[in-house]
Amino acid sequence: MMISRRGTLRLAALGTAAALVSKPSFATSKVRIGVLKFGTVSWALDTMKQHKFDTANGIGLEIVDFAGEDATNVAMLAGAIDSIVSDWLWVSRQRSEGVDLTLVPYSTAVGAIMVKEGAPIRTIIDLKGKKIGVAGGPLDKSWLLIQALARRDHGLDLPATSDIVFGAPPLISEKAMQGELDAVLNFWHFCARLEANGFRRLIGVDDAAKALGASGAVSALGYVFHDKWANENPAAVRGFIKASAQSKDLLARSDDEWLRLAPIIRAQGKELAKLRDRYREGIPRRPVAEDAADAGKLYRVLAEIGGEKLVGRAPEMAPGTFWQELP
Repeated sequence: MMISRRGTLRLAALGTAAALVSKPSFATSKVRIGVLKFGTVSWALDTMKQHKFDTANGIGLEIVDFAGEDATNVAMLAGAIDSIVSDWLWVSRQRSEGVDLTLVPYSTAVGAIMVKEGAPIRTIIDLKGKKIGVAGGPLDKSWLLIQALARRDHGLDLPATSDIVFGAPPLISEKAMQGELDAVLNFWHFCARLEANGFRRLIGVDDAAKALGASGAVSALGYVFHDKWANENPAAVRGFIKASAQSKDLLARSDDEWLRLAPIIRAQGKELAKLRDRYREGIPRRPVAEDAADAGKLYRVLAEIGGEKLVGRAPEMAPGTFWQELP
C-alpha cells in the first residue's frame, strides 16, 4: 500500500499530537532529598512515592540515603541535594553565619523523660541523684530545655546533681530496658517504643517548651533548603510541600497505611500503634508564623543555657529561619 507524501506528513502530525496529549499537562521537576536510611522521615516519603503524590504535584522525588546526620548536613551545604530534614536551631546558626538555609515545618514530635511504669519517680525533682541516660550529647536542645525547666521551677541543676550518661538512641533505650538507668531522655520514636514496653512519660520536651513560653506545639524539625534554590524552583518547592501534606493527611487517617509501612518501621502490635499515634500528634497544625514566634522564644532560652557553643554569636534566632512564603 502506497502512502503519499502528504499522507505521511499528516500521520506524523497526528502522531506528534497524540504524544503531546499523552504527556502530563505540567513539567516534572526533580527534588533530591537526603534522609537517614532508617529514619522516621522515610515513612512519609515512602507514602508519597507509593501513592504518587509527588508526580501528582508536578515533581519527581529522588530519595538519597545517608548513614548519618553529619553526612546529610555536609551534602546540603555543598549543594549535592536539594533538601534534608533538620532542626531550626541548626538552620538559624547557618543563617547567622551567612548561609541561605530556611525550613518548612515537618514535625512537632519530640522526646520525653521516660521511666519504668512502676518507678517511684513522679516529678522532675525526683530525678535528683538518679542515673539518667540522654540520647545525643550535652548540647542536645531537648536536654537543654529539660535542664532549663528544672532550674527555673525547682532550682535543680540536673548535670550537677545526677549521674548523666550520654549515648546513641538505641543504646540508651536498651540500657533502660535492662534496668541500668533510672530514667532516659530519648528521641520521640524510641520513647514511643518504650511506652509500648512498660515505660511511662515523666515529662515531655513539649511540656517543657510550653512551660518555658511556647504557646503551642513547636516544630522540632523541618524540610530544609536554600533560599536560592527555592527562588529558582518555586513550583518544585510548592509541589513538594503539597505532596508532603497529602502524605501526612493519609498517615493521619489511614490505619491500613501504617500496616503497609510496618516492615519499614520494623514494628507491629502495640509498638506500631504507639508509633502511629505519636506520629499523628506530631503533624504540624498551626500557622507557620506562630511556630516561628515560639521557636524564637525557645531560642533565647537555649542560647542562655547552651551559650556560644550551641548558637554561635547570635543572641536571637536568625530572621528567615522559617520560610517566609508560607501562610
